[in-house]
Amino acid sequence: MKIISIALLSCSLLFAFSCQEEKKTDDISNLKSVKSTSGKMTTEEVSYDIDGKNFKSFVAYTGAADEVKPVVMVLPEWWGVTDYVKDRAKKLAELGYFAMVVDYYGEGKTVDNPEQATKLAEPFYKIPINAKLMFDKAKAQLLKFPNANYEKIAAIGYCFGGAQALNMARQEDELKGVVSFHGNLMTGIKPKNNDVKILVCNGEADTYVPAEEIAAFKKQMDSAKIDYKFINYSNALHSFTNPASTEIGKKYDMKVAYNKEADEKSWNEMKVFLEDIFK
Repeated sequence: MKIISIALLSCSLLFAFSCQEEKKTDDISNLKSVKSTSGKMTTEEVSYDIDGKNFKSFVAYTGAADEVKPVVMVLPEWWGVTDYVKDRAKKLAELGYFAMVVDYYGEGKTVDNPEQATKLAEPFYKIPINAKLMFDKAKAQLLKFPNANYEKIAAIGYCFGGAQALNMARQEDELKGVVSFHGNLMTGIKPKNNDVKILVCNGEADTYVPAEEIAAFKKQMDSAKIDYKFINYSNALHSFTNPASTEIGKKYDMKVAYNKEADEKSWNEMKVFLEDIFK
């Protein structure tokens, strides 16, 4: 969950990886997995190395292992690979997609307080190319799954992940589209004039995404001629999709809260968006 404005370097960023040549043999050949099949759904923890550090992304899909499906990369809140974001991946799997939650911190790490989350998330804002590195390395693991359609990939993200989804849209020509749920909008990366479609689901009462940031984002998108849709949900605060956010807000004195109506409406908007881009 990201809750510090971009003007203050936005919610935070993780340890900075050096921009060195990719070591594909290290990254992909070390893949291990822990698979669990329950009913018609398969979930899997995918383990791989990046520069000597282990990462554990999470995969969910339904049907046979050779039934090819469009891919939705799920970019988590700044809390890490939590049960909440895994549940979102499972819901996507139920809709017929191959879903992968990206591990940004390593070892599938999760944190439960803003101080730790800020420390881990911060480097990805300071050096956005590191966020792309994490995304690309996770995406490379899809090559190990015959049912993941590498030609049809989208990304969705929440809070910190929403900002990173927009970063990927600005940098990744190969994506079909991205969806940001209550994420920061201006992240220091200028968009390419590409064909990646964007859906932004924002809380109108979100104090962490001020009106000035919204205006700057729209101006940037319009100038780059990006195909985007921006939706403001009335009375919705930051982190409106996460049922746990209301208690988190009370515990840490944050202006975050769950909003059932906005959650359901934004999820339905995402469903229509994904159906459209994967036609």
